[in-house]
Amino acid sequence: MDALSLLSFAAFFLTFASFFSLTCLGLNMQWGFTGLFNVGVVGFFAVGAYTSAILTGPAYPDTLFGGFGLPVPIGYLGAIVTSAIAAFVVGFVTLRLREDFLAISTFGIAVTIQLLALNLQSVTRGPNGLYSLPKPLSGLSESNLVDNLLYLGICVLCIGAVYWAFEQMVRSPWGRVLRAIREDEQAAAALGKNVFAYRLQAFVVGCAVMGLAGALYANFVGFISPQDFLPIVTFQVYVMLIVGGSGNNLGAILGGVVVWALWSGSGAVIAAVLPPDFQTQAAAVRIVLIGLVLALMLLYRPAGILRERHIVSREARMSPQSRPTR
Repeated sequence: MDALSLLSFAAFFLTFASFFSLTCLGLNMQWGFTGLFNVGVVGFFAVGAYTSAILTGPAYPDTLFGGFGLPVPIGYLGAIVTSAIAAFVVGFVTLRLREDFLAISTFGIAVTIQLLALNLQSVTRGPNGLYSLPKPLSGLSESNLVDNLLYLGICVLCIGAVYWAFEQMVRSPWGRVLRAIREDEQAAAALGKNVFAYRLQAFVVGCAVMGLAGALYANFVGFISPQDFLPIVTFQVYVMLIVGGSGNNLGAILGGVVVWALWSGSGAVIAAVLPPDFQTQAAAVRIVLIGLVLALMLLYRPAGILRERHIVSREARMSPQSRPTR
């Protein structure tokens, strides 16, 4: 493999990894900092993807709605807003539930969203999917490599902006309340905090970022269908967050890259080693491998590659009790 091919592969791989890293950041706000067991990650990812596809895609002869052909940034913004609205509606109904009941309800909602995408053919074209989705900055060059590098730059900027914003948020009093709710919800309520309101806010913020990740995915691939949004995606994202480090935003980004490397690398090995007749059955080995990685991490490093950092407020750092004595 020459240097140009290696660079092309790296750009494609990192772009896909960025979608998962961004989704992990959204889940980290919910699960890592607030303790919300959201098993509907792929549903909000799909909401963002379809919103951007409908807003930016061309008109299709067999659909009654969509094909607006708007600029891609409008599609990204629409994906964030739509995912946030959907999260508010879902969260308002489900976030009073606890643990297992919340997981079951959000999983059911994700399946419902996937079934809606499959059956609302007048909007989503059902199993045929939406195609010819535009990619921003693709007109600047005729090279696929340059297009991928430019798109990777957009993804990195999005991840950087979300990471910076989340770091400011979790260091603020708002973020400290989220961690208090995660550790002891009743104690936070006893201190006068509106636990439901904070849980809902964290849920909406996290799902909005998941929607953005879905929009980035849709406009990069150029084609989406309901088969892209199966529940296995939620499992992958949870493994990524656990491996990278729950409660650590940098760990969420790292986990997305590491686990996606294992997933795509194992697929490449299967394709290279096994004959085509056995590759479909052997694809299950990838799921077993990810499950094994998850089990080993939980046994030997449950905090993840990057542990959660103990955040000390600026007021606490400047208090007389925190100053060293001579």
